[in-house]
Amino acid sequence: MSSVQRDESTGRPVDERPKKRVHLVHADSLFHDIRVNRMAQILVRKQRQVEFEHDGITLVCDSALFYQSSNRFDAYGHVVMNQGDTVTLSADILFYDGETRMARARAEEPDNVVLTHLQTVLYCDSLDYDRNVELGYFFGPRGGRMVDRDNELVSYDGEYSPVTRQARFTNDVHLSNPRSWLQTDILHYNTRTSMAHVIGPSDIYNDETNHIYTEDGYYDTAADTALMIRDMQQPWVTNGEGRTIMGDTLRYAAAGKVSRAYGCVRYDDVVNKNIFRGNYALYADSIGYAEAADSAVCIDYSQADSFYIHADTFKLITYDIRTDSVWRELRAYNHVSAFRRDIQAVCDSLVYISRDSCMTMYRDPILWQNGQQLLGEEIKAWNNDSTIDSTHVIRQALSVERIDSLCYNQVSGNLMRSFFRNGKMYLTHIEGNVTLNYYPYDSDSLMIGMLHAESTDLKLFMSSEQKLERIWMPAAEGTLHPLALVPKDERYLPSFQWFDYCRPKSKEDIFNWRPKAEGTGLKTQVQRRPPKRNNLSGKTPWGGGM
Repeated sequence: MSSVQRDESTGRPVDERPKKRVHLVHADSLFHDIRVNRMAQILVRKQRQVEFEHDGITLVCDSALFYQSSNRFDAYGHVVMNQGDTVTLSADILFYDGETRMARARAEEPDNVVLTHLQTVLYCDSLDYDRNVELGYFFGPRGGRMVDRDNELVSYDGEYSPVTRQARFTNDVHLSNPRSWLQTDILHYNTRTSMAHVIGPSDIYNDETNHIYTEDGYYDTAADTALMIRDMQQPWVTNGEGRTIMGDTLRYAAAGKVSRAYGCVRYDDVVNKNIFRGNYALYADSIGYAEAADSAVCIDYSQADSFYIHADTFKLITYDIRTDSVWRELRAYNHVSAFRRDIQAVCDSLVYISRDSCMTMYRDPILWQNGQQLLGEEIKAWNNDSTIDSTHVIRQALSVERIDSLCYNQVSGNLMRSFFRNGKMYLTHIEGNVTLNYYPYDSDSLMIGMLHAESTDLKLFMSSEQKLERIWMPAAEGTLHPLALVPKDERYLPSFQWFDYCRPKSKEDIFNWRPKAEGTGLKTQVQRRPPKRNNLSGKTPWGGGM
């Protein structure tokens, strides 16, 4: 296949086909006046317009200069060029060269150069139309404006091909329709598909609030969807209410205001002060639903010290979104690990409800606060003004406090409730089958021995320095063993386990899941399960259930 020949000065394709002559079809008056133009015949309309024909086009005008020897003409006044029944070019002035097959249309009034193709109309002041490649180039101080069935596009420079229906706009490009508004540096637009490809810093406003930024993206103006790809900077979508999602690749659908992000994802809610990070996230702004997965982490920064939670999957659901009583529920599934400097936790699943600031951990949960370890079948923790208010450990409850490698304060029961003031525990109440191993100290801070007791009820009162001040229990059976005479079989409660190896050591360590050693899990009992993933009724705006 031979290569296409191009003009060395312009770089445009060169037509090597045999040249056809420009034919004068009609003129009411034809004369030559060297005072006007030595080389041209002068054609004038009296009743019927002057008409030319050349290689598939017809052109009419009010007057013309016809350079017959050089196969070209200059047309003036109400100029209309037709190519077949699909392309029409009108102008105040048009210079046509039959050798180069180039038409140069000019306007004496703003927007009087008009290129019409099917439902697409291009308005400008200056346009060069190259018939060899069927491409129109517009330029000029006022630029051009193209209108089709869906959109209006404006820029200072650009081109349009009726054959491919592809347009290219440069230099301060604007695209608008009743649903959206776009601004970019370079835009490729197809009038058949209504698809726009933006290159360079670009802003898309879907409505009064939603704002999309990308440096390389595809926007389907008919479907009102967008695909954005990272260039120098990540694309992002913000809803104007403090929620932003960004990633290396970002998909957006106006229906439901759904954003899907892939690769180095970040979802930031500055109103509720939380962040999702990972490699996949979805946010449906219309219903306040979000999900994150693939190395996902949720960061709550509502307090002075941020709280980091990692899980395989996060789901965020908003209820009563259109009311003043809006509240949200965060669900974390599988391999949940959390870290804050004063508190750490691991469990299989977690649910946080903003309405009552309650976090519930399911399936072998463990909670650490400073030197204390709590575990049970289910753990609930309530916050008050962003600080911990109380915790409930439900069924198979066990609290362990490490003193040294051999001595641990331990208490177990059916229900264990702890209460906090200014983030410090002041009371723990244990109910049902209570068993206690406690190492008291004398006034000289010397360990006395180990108290082993069993009761139906127990209350532990703590000082502001987190030291045990008082123990209360009803009638109980117990023994205070001297330290050297503690029976080996009573040193640890039957349910005792120390899971410090499972404990996250830092915010980076939450990604390193360390399960309980085999045989150290809770006894088999009927355990409550977290909410099912698909327990939301109805369908989501993007199809399918949650």
